[in-house]
Amino acid sequence: MNSRIIQTVPEKGIYWQEETKEVKFEGDCMHSVELYPDLQEQTMRGFGGAFTEASAHTWSGLTNEGKEEVIKAYFGEEGLCYNLGRIHVHSCDFALGNYTYVKEGDETLASFSIAHDEAEILPMLRKAIEEAAKRNEQMQFLTSPWSPPAYMKTNGDMNHGGRLKKECYELWAKYYVKFLLAYKEAGVDIRFLTIQNEQEATQTWDSCEYNPWEEAEFIRDYLSKELKAAGLDYIEILVWDHNKEGMYRRTKEALVAIGQDKDLIGGVAVHWYTGDHFDAIRAVRKAFPDKAVFFTEGCVEFSRFSPSDEVHMAEMYAHDMIGNFGAGVEAFFDWNLLLDEKGGPNHVGNFCAAPMMLEGDKATKRLSYYYIGQISRYVRPGARMMLTSCYCKDLEVVGFVNPDGEKVVVLLNPTDKELPAAIRHNEGGQGVYHVLAPHSIATVCFAD
Repeated sequence: MNSRIIQTVPEKGIYWQEETKEVKFEGDCMHSVELYPDLQEQTMRGFGGAFTEASAHTWSGLTNEGKEEVIKAYFGEEGLCYNLGRIHVHSCDFALGNYTYVKEGDETLASFSIAHDEAEILPMLRKAIEEAAKRNEQMQFLTSPWSPPAYMKTNGDMNHGGRLKKECYELWAKYYVKFLLAYKEAGVDIRFLTIQNEQEATQTWDSCEYNPWEEAEFIRDYLSKELKAAGLDYIEILVWDHNKEGMYRRTKEALVAIGQDKDLIGGVAVHWYTGDHFDAIRAVRKAFPDKAVFFTEGCVEFSRFSPSDEVHMAEMYAHDMIGNFGAGVEAFFDWNLLLDEKGGPNHVGNFCAAPMMLEGDKATKRLSYYYIGQISRYVRPGARMMLTSCYCKDLEVVGFVNPDGEKVVVLLNPTDKELPAAIRHNEGGQGVYHVLAPHSIATVCFAD
């Protein structure tokens, strides 16, 4: 039996380099990474990124060849093999400005139209769907609003927080369902949604605050009823959609607030902006094992890190993904798919990095792209996370069992020294030995 080892070593200019090794235990037991394929946890839904207006606008400015390269890089067999995508309901910070799908003050929603999105966002979505279909993969989409229209809010502004007016709960639910139906008619069938992006954040951009009782009431008494009436009650509703440190509290409070209708809440969505908090994920999985945990947003803000610090930014992605999956996350949605050379466009100057960005008039791959691919290219939808153990804290490890029985182990070395790894494939002691170069990542695949 042979194994495949795929590695990215930035210092040597190596990206997804693959070699084959015979499976036989030849490593030092002092450096062992133990796999427990009979001990499996959550089922993986897949990997993806966000089709923001900023991404779609940047993509639309490329040549036809450039557009094709970006789509293949993310959704093609030789790329990241993404099968998930996140869509914002009208504008977010990574839009060209505030916009909605209705005229201001329209209390009948008679003016509702997604014509705005037909210009750039929907063409990019359709190309992604087509590319994924070439490898027999059906794209699945999650959507989130950043703010209701200004006239539905207590502050009369899409930006700067505020709350949804109580008298507008039903109108906003109808608006949301109109959006879902319009996108379905346009060829994009959304399967997951959240009520609000970052519910406890008052931002200079599109934002709106909810407490857990407001969120539960909106789900139970308004949105779920509109979804059912429209034949969309197959859509899975996730609560929170904010940073991990608050996820246990908010999930618990939302489930208490919603009372007997707990089945209306399918799970919880989380972001990474306040640190690791992997144990918060474990707490939710332990307390609410029937609820899904999705990672729905993370990026590197240019205000916090230098855009030239490629290795550090790439390791942030791999560290968070490995920790999240090991704790119980089952779906990964990165933030913007593509941005310009400034980290935008963004209508409030909140610039960020993305795995692909413009250099001149061409989209180029950042190192984070390759680090994400060390996981997304090899862990298939339907895989189960398997338990592992490692000889030291410096080497970060997570493992999976693919639907066909293939075992996949991802190893990150974020240190300045070499780290050896004797990866034991089974209880008989067979495995492979690999030395990870400083600041490198490797994926080992064992086929039964």
